[in-house]
Amino acid sequence: MAKIPRSHLAQVDLVPATSADEPIVANLLQLYIYDFSEIIALEVGADGRFAYPQLPRYWSESSRYPFLAAVHGRWAGLVFVRAEAEPVPVWDMAEFFVMRGYRRQGVGTRLAHLAFQRFPGEWQVRVMESNYAARHFWERAIEEFTGRPPESTRADADGGLRHVYRFESKPAFSRGPDTLIPSMG
Repeated sequence: MAKIPRSHLAQVDLVPATSADEPIVANLLQLYIYDFSEIIALEVGADGRFAYPQLPRYWSESSRYPFLAAVHGRWAGLVFVRAEAEPVPVWDMAEFFVMRGYRRQGVGTRLAHLAFQRFPGEWQVRVMESNYAARHFWERAIEEFTGRPPESTRADADGGLRHVYRFESKPAFSRGPDTLIPSMG
C-alpha cells in the first residue's frame, strides 16, 4: 500500500457494518487479534482461527455498533463502539483496528475522530498498559480531538492493568443527512 497524502484523508470512511458484512468483519478481526498476540498470549483454536465470541452480539444488541474502516473504498480496519449505562452513560471504544499498511498516515486518527463525532457525549477508551504504541496513539488522537490532554486513570480489568482515557465529544453544529446519532437510553 502506498502512503496516503494528508490531503486524501477525506477519503477515510467509517462504514456501519451490517450482518451481511459479518464475514468481512470476522476476517479483519483475525488480523486484529493476531496483532495482539505480540502483546498478550493468545492461541488459535482447533480450526486455526482466533476466537471472538462477542461478534454476533454486535448485530443482536442495540447498545453495540460495528463499523468497517475504508480508505479510498478499500477495507482498512474496524471500529466497535459500545454504549455503557453503568455506572454512568458513556461511549466505549470496544475495539479499534487499522491494518498495518495504513498506520502512521493519519488514518487511525481520522477514524477515531469520525467515531467520536458520530456519538456525542462522554467517552472512554481503555488501553492495555503493556500496549505502549496504542497508549501513545490514543493520547495524541484524543488531544487533537478535544484540544487538551486526555484524563487517564489506571484500572485493573479483564485480568490486566488498563489506562482508561475519559473525555467528552460535543455535538457538531452540522451533520450530513445520513448521520446517525444513537440514543444511549
